Amino acid sequence: MPHDHAHIDPASGDRRVSIAIWANGLLTVAQIVGGILSGSLALIADALHNFSDMASLVIAFAARKIARRPADKRMTFGYGRIEIVAALINYTTLILIGFYLIYEGGMRMIDPPEVQGWTVVILGGIALVIDTLTALLTYSMQKGSVNIRALFLHNLSDALASLAVIFAGSLIILYDMRWVDPAITIGIALYILYLALSEIGGPIRTLMLGSPPDIDNDAVVDAMRDVDGVTDVHHVHLWQMQEHEAALDCHVVLTADAWSRIEQVKSEIKGRLKDEFNVGHSSLEFEHEDRAHKNADLYGHGPLSEKEQKHVQGNTDRA
Repeated sequence: MPHDHAHIDPASGDRRVSIAIWANGLLTVAQIVGGILSGSLALIADALHNFSDMASLVIAFAARKIARRPADKRMTFGYGRIEIVAALINYTTLILIGFYLIYEGGMRMIDPPEVQGWTVVILGGIALVIDTLTALLTYSMQKGSVNIRALFLHNLSDALASLAVIFAGSLIILYDMRWVDPAITIGIALYILYLALSEIGGPIRTLMLGSPPDIDNDAVVDAMRDVDGVTDVHHVHLWQMQEHEAALDCHVVLTADAWSRIEQVKSEIKGRLKDEFNVGHSSLEFEHEDRAHKNADLYGHGPLSEKEQKHVQGNTDRA
């Protein structure tokens, strides 16, 4: 189905993402140093979470630049998928970090170390301010980009994690509850795992050439079959080229009468695909109903016709 996306000025968007990168980078360094000096694993856990978000911002920033490059003979589909590859790497790293923090938090629950509560509270407060700032910077951009929206949600969740760190530091100051620090760490780690595991499926699906999750494949097939002169479609491939670009190729079987107006039928099919499903790129191979594939699969590649089998065999014999 069609989507409307707000126009985002590239230069303005790049500046906002750049500011967010620097803010999260400085915060990460401060939290790691503060976590080491104060003995707070929760601060280090929050720092790693912020670092992962900074990495996501860097990926988005680089992808915004690289994705603008036109397609060439080396990358005939363009460069837009670089963000998807990098996102998969980022989510995999997040999962490893999450499991490591759960292990470290468990060890510290057994023997809680001394933690300087005031350092935790102060740095947690600074993190809260920066996370809120980053969320505000990306808020107006997230309506036009799923990836920027993910960054916005990450930074909004970071603000909540910073509140949890401040809460842990306050309990340490007031009641010397040192076990709260590793407990908060495990909580942050579980949240990181939840985010990574719930979002990693998207990049995997796209890289596996899966069909777009927001498009009803059966409805697409029915819409093409409903065009006057079309008797059937098969060998349908529907995939997501980039974040906002779906593509389709398939074989379309025409009646004998429609064969003489093939261009008109093609134009109508492409129009329906664009208007009803926002499929902007489609490659259609037409077959006459008297010479169409027999018992062809609807999706993927089905059995070859006798003519194709002879053609393949002829090429093999010549080789």
